[in-house]
Amino acid sequence: MHDRMVSRRTFLGGVATLGAVTIVPGKILGADVKPNSVFGGVQIGTITYSYRSMPSTAAAVLQHVVGSGISSIELMGNTAESYAGFPGGNAKDPVQAKSILDWRLAVSMDKFVALRKMYQDAGVGIHIVKFGDIGDKNMSDGQIDYYFRVAKALGAKAITREISEEAAKRLGPIADKQGIMIGFHNHTQINATTYDGPILSYGKNLRINLDIGHYTAANDDSVLGIIEKYRDRLISLHIKDRKNKANKGSNMPFGEGNTPVVAALQYLKSNRLNIPADIELEYPIPKESNAVKEVGKCVQYCERALV
Repeated sequence: MHDRMVSRRTFLGGVATLGAVTIVPGKILGADVKPNSVFGGVQIGTITYSYRSMPSTAAAVLQHVVGSGISSIELMGNTAESYAGFPGGNAKDPVQAKSILDWRLAVSMDKFVALRKMYQDAGVGIHIVKFGDIGDKNMSDGQIDYYFRVAKALGAKAITREISEEAAKRLGPIADKQGIMIGFHNHTQINATTYDGPILSYGKNLRINLDIGHYTAANDDSVLGIIEKYRDRLISLHIKDRKNKANKGSNMPFGEGNTPVVAALQYLKSNRLNIPADIELEYPIPKESNAVKEVGKCVQYCERALV
């Protein structure tokens, strides 16, 4: 792997050159242009959370994604549900929780299908939807089934949630029956042995949504070893650049932290792995910029890593 690495100086110099070019997807010389963020066979995407500082309706998120030059997204479930007419309310309040559940069990999938088409028509695929509470204790079978139906309507191949062996045990057989994968997302609680236990054993469609920045911030070993070890169980990577554990784990602009972003992307490319790499913008946005511009810079960085 190391023989294929470009030098840091050469790479960052190239990124600076790319940074001088403004990406303007959508309209170029009057023609409709759809984004394409597949570089070297690797799908670069993003997640809704990257645009948390901006309007968050489904239409607005789509505009942000296209504006960043991205053709694939992990979409937050609340964004999709809002588009479908979610009634709102506090799910912790028993009365409101019943109203929310009643809506979920009765709502047509037509609006979710329409949302999928709206995104597809703009050149953006919804490859994952996040329902962070799927499989939680006391969740009804009906609500779990609803989440899977939404994923299918959106064209997503997976649903993501946080790491939970209890949820894995419940969801494994359901995911296998439904033909939709469950990807477990990590924060800094992960280490090299997290997935050595039984969590992935409860179903063949239980997978890992590996955040390489969080792993780097929490551990002394390289996340590249985890990517290689679990390459057959990875549903996607979350790409961010964080300082390592010794350097307090700060979120940094791409190329300024200790996370091996370039090496991870080149590993996906050289091994022809069908694993999307989704940018998660977490470093502070400069006052003169915005999330769309910053995600666009991250796209350029990833493209440079893969050309």
